[in-house]
Amino acid sequence: MTPMFKAIAAIGMAAAFVAAGSTKIDNTSRPAAEVARDGDRKPATMMRFAGIKRGQIVVDMLPGGGYFTRVIAQTVGEDGKVVALVADQYAKAFPKARTDIEALVAEPAYKNVTAAIRPLTDVGAPNSVDHVFTAQNYHDLKSKNLPAATADAVNRAVFSALKPGGSYTIIDHSAKAGSGLRDVDTLHRIDAAAVRAEVTAAGFRFAGMDRRLMNKGDDRTKNVFDPALRGKTDQFVFRFVKPRK
Repeated sequence: MTPMFKAIAAIGMAAAFVAAGSTKIDNTSRPAAEVARDGDRKPATMMRFAGIKRGQIVVDMLPGGGYFTRVIAQTVGEDGKVVALVADQYAKAFPKARTDIEALVAEPAYKNVTAAIRPLTDVGAPNSVDHVFTAQNYHDLKSKNLPAATADAVNRAVFSALKPGGSYTIIDHSAKAGSGLRDVDTLHRIDAAAVRAEVTAAGFRFAGMDRRLMNKGDDRTKNVFDPALRGKTDQFVFRFVKPRK
C-alpha cells in the first residue's frame, strides 16, 4: 500500500467521499496518473450528465483500469454501490483486467466497489440497478472476434437489470458518420448512429447526448492508440433510459 493510501485508510472512509454528495471529484484517493487525464475525460461533467447520484447502485461495465470506477464510487458515496463488471473471457485472456480491478477493490477508499468477473450478460438481477455505465468499450462488443449477437444480448441484459427509469450511459470513440461497424477492429471506433439504433432497439429511450468530449480536430481516420491522438479522440456520450412503463 502506498503512503497515500495509508493516509486515506487512517482518515477513514468518510473522508474519501467528501465530494460524494456532488459531482466534484476528490483527487486525494485517486492515482496521479488518472487525475492527469481529467482534462480530457471530464469526469465530473460525465457524472452530471449521466445523472449518477449518492446512494445509487451502478454497474461499471468493462471498467479497464478503473478510471471511471473510482469516480463513480466517489459519486455514489459509501451508502451506494459500484459493481465493476469484467467479462470473464476477457479476464482469462488478459489477466491484468482482473488484477487491476481486484487491486482497486482492495484500496481502503473504495470499499463500496465489488469486482464481478462473469459474463457481460449477467449484469444483475432484474430491476436491481440504477445505472449502467461503460466508457470507450462498446465498440469491442461488435468485434468480429465475438458472436454477432453479443452487443444485442448485452443490451437486453442491461435493460433487464435496470430499474424502471434507470439509465445506461455509453461513451465511445467516434467513427465517421455512416461507417457503421467498419472501424471497430481496425481503428477501435464505432459510428454513433449505429450505437443509438441498436440500443433503442433493445427497448431503451434515447435521453440525450453530451458534446463535451467531441474533438473537431480528430478527423476520425486514425487508430485511437495513435500517439498523436491518444486520449484526445472525438467521442460521443449517449444516455439512454429504461421506460417506467
